Amino acid sequence: MGLLRRWERAVEDCESALLAKIFRTDPVQLFDALRQECDNHALVCSQRRVLVPNDYTVELAEEVHDELAARGGQVGRELTDVLDRHAAERGYEWAGPLTVHVAAAEVPNGRYRISSAALAHIPVGAAGPRGG
Repeated sequence: MGLLRRWERAVEDCESALLAKIFRTDPVQLFDALRQECDNHALVCSQRRVLVPNDYTVELAEEVHDELAARGGQVGRELTDVLDRHAAERGYEWAGPLTVHVAAAEVPNGRYRISSAALAHIPVGAAGPRGG
């Protein structure tokens, strides 16, 4: 068990180092903000079921977003992984498939802004007309 924990921490440290180079800021702040957004919008349905938003938008300052776009779309995947691990640790259940969108925007603090929504997973054709 201890070996697994050390390995998990090593992976998280590598992620933090990668994002620190990309964002030129402390990525722990961004990770914490994502986790806090998740926690703040958790809905307790029963003792064993806590539902959380599954659609997150991370708005980045234009210059940061442009730099990320030049490097590829790996950051969205990294942020999704952070949220997925957080939910697993807390026993949260997603409202639907987890997605993290990264977009450019004018943000008040000059770094980032995070928002979330609970979007239900509705199969294609589920809302179509019913035969009778």
